[in-house]
Amino acid sequence: MRSRDESVDLLVVGGGTAGMVGAKTAAGLGARVLLVERDRTGGDCLWTGCVPSKALLAAADAAAAVRAAGRFGVDVGEVRIDFGRVRKHVQAAIETIRPVDSIEALEAAGVSVATADAVLTGPDTATVGGRTVRFRYALLATGAAPLLPPVDGLADADPLTSETVWDDLTELPGRLAVLGGGPIGCELGQAFARLGSAVTVVDGADRLLTKETEEAAALVTAALRRDGVTVRTGAGVTAVRDGALRLADRSAVPFDRLLVAVGRRARTDGLGCAAAGVELRDDGTVVVDGALRTTNPRIWAAGDLTGHPQFTHTAGVHGSLAAGNAVLGLTRQVDPVVPRVTYTSPEVASVGVPPGEGHRVRRVDHGHVDRAVAEGMTDGFTALVLDRRRRIVGATVVGPRAGEVLGELTLAVRRGLTTTDLAGTTHAYPTYSGAAWDAAVDDVRSRLAGPVVRRVLEAVVRLRAQRSAR
Repeated sequence: MRSRDESVDLLVVGGGTAGMVGAKTAAGLGARVLLVERDRTGGDCLWTGCVPSKALLAAADAAAAVRAAGRFGVDVGEVRIDFGRVRKHVQAAIETIRPVDSIEALEAAGVSVATADAVLTGPDTATVGGRTVRFRYALLATGAAPLLPPVDGLADADPLTSETVWDDLTELPGRLAVLGGGPIGCELGQAFARLGSAVTVVDGADRLLTKETEEAAALVTAALRRDGVTVRTGAGVTAVRDGALRLADRSAVPFDRLLVAVGRRARTDGLGCAAAGVELRDDGTVVVDGALRTTNPRIWAAGDLTGHPQFTHTAGVHGSLAAGNAVLGLTRQVDPVVPRVTYTSPEVASVGVPPGEGHRVRRVDHGHVDRAVAEGMTDGFTALVLDRRRRIVGATVVGPRAGEVLGELTLAVRRGLTTTDLAGTTHAYPTYSGAAWDAAVDDVRSRLAGPVVRRVLEAVVRLRAQRSAR
């Protein structure tokens, strides 16, 4: 802080992905920016989300690959897990990436940083560590925190969450119960099962991954069960007593440790939104318009606290968009095309319109993908969702590297590309992305095989033949 009463162009509250990207964007545009973070810059992604979870998944994948090596004629001994070394690998990944998200990196980009609490006190003022800051504009980016449902006895069971599991779990649990069958519950449940825990995933819904198609969820469920995970769906938890989850069907799931992954709640308590005229929804998320502006015309919001999809990539894009809109006076709108990936094995990657909503679908099972056959990973599929003009409006991929394949398909959805565009683009062989290419080629061939087009093509061929015979 340069003075007791400071004035800035943009006050950014929160040093996670949305806040950091937004602050750097505004500073790069010449604005005076102050970013306030109460804890440590980097946010959930660096410390408790993307980075540690994917590092853990890498260790779990290695264990699973060794166990399955025999099917390739490669025989190995018993797999032994040193959980302490696994934790060191996770921490090493965090430490490698940490400098990119550090205060020093922000300051090098022209952002002033304060480690303090920030509370809005009016439409254009806030207190930062007890000092008053007047802002021309502000960006709220405080993110969200894991939600603990109001289940009798849950709080007394010392539950782990996606935030606390990295520090609090120092030994591999013998029995791990996972409450929640969404992406986080499935990813971590499978990882701990592959590392040697007896895992039970519990969800009151009828199936896991309810935001994905039934077929995609079924493939992941089958994979979890092959890895030793017990899946209990259709019966919610009514209480936690005597070291066990008590379910609505009167059964019990005993555990040594309990991991809760049932959703997240926006971190807006104590932020002073009411004093600043920033409206909140009943669930605590900030009301924003399509340009991410709040009900206070001086304040924007981005990231997990807005009610938009809670992904790091969404937070980064929205942080930049909101900051640019604020300091330049623009009204750029949020892009509705948002890809998502669940990093189980197999991965589930989706974008746009899901299959089965009245659109034409072109699908290739991975049993027909040569790379999948060569690697013995044929449990999966690639499906393209098409509109009447054969534009790609959605895609779902289940299989290895599905998230990598999704990049091209996200671009296709966003740019309104057709199957002809995709089919006419040469793809490397053999790759998993070849499935999307094959699906597009199949669609083009089906049109060429239609009766009208077929007659026209046959007429052209006959005419060419007649001319060449003269």
